Amino acid sequence: MAEPTPAASARPAAGGTAKGEATQATPSRVQTLVARRMAESRATVPDFTLTVEVDMEAAVALRPAVAGEEPGGHALEALVVRAAAAALRAHPRANGSYRDARFESYARVNVGVTVLADGALVVPTVFDADQKDADVIEAELAGLSARVRAGATTQPELSGGTFTVSNLGTRGVRRFAAVIIPPQAGILAVGELAPRAVVRDGTVVARHCLDLTLSADHRVLYGAEAAAFLQRIRLELESPAGLLA
Repeated sequence: MAEPTPAASARPAAGGTAKGEATQATPSRVQTLVARRMAESRATVPDFTLTVEVDMEAAVALRPAVAGEEPGGHALEALVVRAAAAALRAHPRANGSYRDARFESYARVNVGVTVLADGALVVPTVFDADQKDADVIEAELAGLSARVRAGATTQPELSGGTFTVSNLGTRGVRRFAAVIIPPQAGILAVGELAPRAVVRDGTVVARHCLDLTLSADHRVLYGAEAAAFLQRIRLELESPAGLLA
């Protein structure tokens, strides 16, 4: 019996491959820089991840805008940035780096935030975030996003971060692990804020919750230290009155 003939759709086109004709595009300068830094991170940083669930019911009561926020909103991100800044001040090793076989700790708490613009990931900085309340940070985030999209950010804004927050929660992502931006010691990934069934006092109730995932450089933060740092962020968000003052 003759062998079956492959279907025409499985045959490579003349002079091509089964994938069809390929097109190529040259990455922009920013895309090239991002690609190089992410490859450097994966190749050189011994990272690990930790995740906690945060009960955001009190935060939603204080700031209703954080619930159901659309992409481009900054109310939730501002709370997380402020909470992370408070935790960085309390855990200074997380506000540092490992460079040239030495530990570095930074006097200022500058939190970078990831912004996607023109197909490139840009990370502008909220300077001295531990000294600003969430309202001020929210206004700064809106201004930073606008400047990123206008190509008007300054070099200090793009290079002055000591830690980074990455938020994909407004895009429906429940949980993810972000890639550390060298030489920072960590990055915090923010998942979707949504009602979940949880047990309180023996009863199942609906509470607004989200997942936070910390990616940490194991040379700087060990497991117990990273866990304590992440728990401090959780506690700040679950008792949010101090973030607004």
